[in-house]
Amino acid sequence: MRRKSFKEGLGRWTCFLFAVFCVVSNTAFAQEKGPLRIGVAAMISPKKTISVYQEILYYIESQIGQSVEMVQRRTYADMDDLLKTRDTEIAFICSGPYVKDYDNFGVELLVSPQAHGEAVYYSYLIAHKDSSINTLEALRGKVFAFTDPKSNTGCLVPTYMLAKIEETPDSFFEKYVYSGHHDKSIEMVAKKEVAGAAVDHLIWEYMHATNPDFTSQTKIVVKSPPYAMPPLVVHPGVDPQIKAQLRDILLNMHKDEYGKKILGKIFIDKFIVPKDEDYNSIREMTEWLKSHDKL
Repeated sequence: MRRKSFKEGLGRWTCFLFAVFCVVSNTAFAQEKGPLRIGVAAMISPKKTISVYQEILYYIESQIGQSVEMVQRRTYADMDDLLKTRDTEIAFICSGPYVKDYDNFGVELLVSPQAHGEAVYYSYLIAHKDSSINTLEALRGKVFAFTDPKSNTGCLVPTYMLAKIEETPDSFFEKYVYSGHHDKSIEMVAKKEVAGAAVDHLIWEYMHATNPDFTSQTKIVVKSPPYAMPPLVVHPGVDPQIKAQLRDILLNMHKDEYGKKILGKIFIDKFIVPKDEDYNSIREMTEWLKSHDKL
């Protein structure tokens, strides 16, 4: 058997050291990058399901090979600020804020959920089940709950409905409040703290299916036209490779048994790739309100 020459052995030892150096360097680089910070706007889902979004982030972490940290803020405006300043570069946000952030700093769509076989959602105007309120007009002079000033289903849509009948929240309601959460608005109607509210239909339906204590005390007075789902967005400056990895992970999540189980907890069928034009109906509402001095 031929004995290895000193030169050959040295060459192999050098290759080994180089490989070790690459592994150490890549590990150090990953640590230097820090965690991938993903924002979850507080109102896109019932408060008690935030743990499910944490599971989604753990799933992403297991697939992408980088630690992932959840970032939460109380309002949509707070999350918008984080995205704009890149304190978080990726976030689950509402459809209305997406349109504004797109115009303000070019935020990009990554994926959006499909639920109950639909890639759209609705605004429900609700009232207490025992009340005589069965139309929008019947809410005139009553106390009403919006969720957040930037919420599509919880503010923009009902404001647009009122504008179409030549009214504003100030002229139409005796008083209105911002509850901060769709599930809180539902609870306020159920407890008769307000006469009516505008809420995300996905959240009402989720609560009604899993714990109907409050939804069972309410009724749906008006169902809006459909709007494109609240998306997961990224700052335009995010590394294209990260964007591609995230999109691929989420688009295939429902094909994985564990991933599908996580999504099922909040009734998401799967993630899909939305198009910017899907959100044009929200733009049209906003522009109409501005042109008629209603916003």
